[in-house]
Amino acid sequence: MSAPFVFLPGWCVGRTPVAATVAALGGQIIDLPGYGSEPLIADFDAAVDAIAGRLQPGTALGGWSLGAQMALAVAARHPDKVGKLLLVAGTASFVQRDGWPHAMPPAMLAEFTAGIAADVEAMLPRFVGGFNRGDARAKSVTAELLQLADPRPSGEVLATGLRWLRDVDLRPAAAQVACPTLLVHGAADPLMPLGAADALAALIPGAQVAAFAECAHAPFLSRADDFVTRARSFLHE
Repeated sequence: MSAPFVFLPGWCVGRTPVAATVAALGGQIIDLPGYGSEPLIADFDAAVDAIAGRLQPGTALGGWSLGAQMALAVAARHPDKVGKLLLVAGTASFVQRDGWPHAMPPAMLAEFTAGIAADVEAMLPRFVGGFNRGDARAKSVTAELLQLADPRPSGEVLATGLRWLRDVDLRPAAAQVACPTLLVHGAADPLMPLGAADALAALIPGAQVAAFAECAHAPFLSRADDFVTRARSFLHE
């Protein structure tokens, strides 16, 4: 793999949960806006453009959950910058919309957003435990992810990410992706159902889905060896 591999983490928990996996694949992490030392960029498209501006042409770009949505948008808006696309627990729309049933009802996200604003430390274990439901290793993966989670970013950063999850619909963008694309997805993911991965893959020309059985929203922890093997194969093929 001559092109660099860059990975975008998910909402709230930061880079540490994905760090070992990204290191095993020889990659580097770019924090989402507002995390670590990155400034907050409130506008989704502007945030996507800022990430694209840091990439070498032909970069292999990956992302998990919200990071996968941002990676998808980068590949669609800046095709020269992305040579391969690795989407982990990715979706075109986090909430249900007309023609997109494979997602969270908007009212449920609104209720969660209010809970996060009131007490993120109380809500986070429920959130992580919830998205690991159905995983063969649900309890241990949840414990590991909570232990690895970075210090929480500001309430404004968390609210911005949830607003993106509410508002962003990447179905039109998906058809613009021109590079080889692999979607790695837990077949039992309750947050981003497998149907979302299949529907998204159908929108991206030539995209493939690798579904891991008895695995939920964090396949890089739940099925770490299998994940690295499949991702490495894709990145080097």
